[in-house]
Amino acid sequence: MKDKPASTATRSHIITLLILLLPLIIIAAVTKLIGNVLFERVVITLFINLILVLGLQAFMGNSGILSFAHIGFMGIGAYASVLFSMAPQMKKLALPDLPLWLGHLQLPFLPSILIGAIIAALIAAVVSFPLMRLSDASAVITSFALLVVIHTILVHWKTVTNGPQTLFGVDRYTHLETSMCWAFIFIALAYWFKESSIGLQLRASRDEREAASTIGVNIILVRWQGFILSAFMAGLGGGLWAHFITSFSPKAFWLKETFVILSMLVIGGPNSVSGAVVGALLVTGAFEGLRGLENQINIAQILPVQLIGLTEIVLSLTMIVILIKRPLGIMGGREFR
Repeated sequence: MKDKPASTATRSHIITLLILLLPLIIIAAVTKLIGNVLFERVVITLFINLILVLGLQAFMGNSGILSFAHIGFMGIGAYASVLFSMAPQMKKLALPDLPLWLGHLQLPFLPSILIGAIIAALIAAVVSFPLMRLSDASAVITSFALLVVIHTILVHWKTVTNGPQTLFGVDRYTHLETSMCWAFIFIALAYWFKESSIGLQLRASRDEREAASTIGVNIILVRWQGFILSAFMAGLGGGLWAHFITSFSPKAFWLKETFVILSMLVIGGPNSVSGAVVGALLVTGAFEGLRGLENQINIAQILPVQLIGLTEIVLSLTMIVILIKRPLGIMGGREFR
C-alpha cells in the first residue's frame, strides 16, 4: 500500500516529461523533413533558448529571486568553451596574445562545452555565496551589478576575448540533433531539481522564509546550490550558442539578450518547468516572426521611415499584459499532467 503513492507520483512525473518532450520531438522531426536551412536555424535557436530559460527557471523560479547575471554566465561558457575547442591556427589569428599552453591546446567539442559550463559554475560558486544572503530589491540590484562586472571583464580582457571586437574562427559543432539532445537533458535535469529535496526547500524559502528557516532549511546553502546549477546550464547553453553562431562579441551577452530570456520565463511562468518550455516556444516563435515582419516592412518601404524595434516593443507590451492579467505566467506555476 505504501508503494502506491510513490508509484503514482513517479508515473505523474514521467507523463509530465513526455508531454514536454513530445512537441519538441515533433518540431525537430518536421524540421528535418522540411530541410529548410533558415527554419532549421530558428529551431536550433529555440532549443538553445530553451536551455537558457530552463537554467534561469532552476534558480529564479524556485527561489523567487530575479537574476540578471544569467546571461553573463552564458558569456563565460561561450568564451571558455571556444578557448578549448578552437584550432591553434585560428587562435594565432583571432587571439595572438593567448598563453602558449592554451594557444596550442585543442579539445573535442563535448569536453570543451562541459569545461565552459564547469568554469561558469565555479565562478558562480565563488562570487555568489555571500550574495545569497540578500533578498528582494537588494538581490536584484546585486545580480545586475554582477552582470555589469562580467560584461566589463569580457569587453576589456582582450587576451582571451578579443576585447569588444568580434571573436571569429569558431568551428560550427552545434547542429539540430546536438541542440535537441541537450535541451531534452536539461528539461529532465530542471524538472528533477524542482522535484528534489533541494528544490522543495528552495521553494519553501521563497514562499515562507521564516517558516522554512525555523524547520531547519539552510536558505543560503540551497540558494547557492540552485545558483550554481543555473550558471552551469547557462554556461553550457553559451557553449552551444557560440559553436552555432561561430562569431560573436561581448555585446551578445548584454541587456537585449537578458530581456529576451527573461521575457520567455515571465510569459510562460517562472514557477514551473512547463512554463519555461511554453515561454521559450511562444517567445522564440513570436520573436522570429516579428523580426521577419519588421524586415519585410522595411524592404517594401511601406512606411515613410525605417521600422526599428517592433519586436522588442511587442514583447515588452506582452510582458506588461501578462504581469497584470496573469502574474504567474501562462502556466500559472502548474506543470502539465
